[in-house]
Amino acid sequence: MYQPKPIDTSNIELPEALEELLETLAFNTHEVWSQQRIKDGWRHGEKRDDEKLLHPCLVPYDELPESEKDYDRCTSREALKVIIAAGFHIEKA
Repeated sequence: MYQPKPIDTSNIELPEALEELLETLAFNTHEVWSQQRIKDGWRHGEKRDDEKLLHPCLVPYDELPESEKDYDRCTSREALKVIIAAGFHIEKA
């Protein structure tokens, strides 16, 4: 049976300087997801319907409920923390 073993990032604190990047990554995560869904034939709908290919989150990022933005932020935050845990440094050019 599959047992996920993500990299432990619990000791990594994301520097405040990366908050802007975090939001940019969250925005882009939603854009990439939306683009793929639309390519696959999905459309916006008030309620998710897998048979009719309707999804309520097929809206611009700024129109998403905060809970959905937080989902994308969490994904992006963990990606940044893994990069830092791997020994990389992120600096704005």
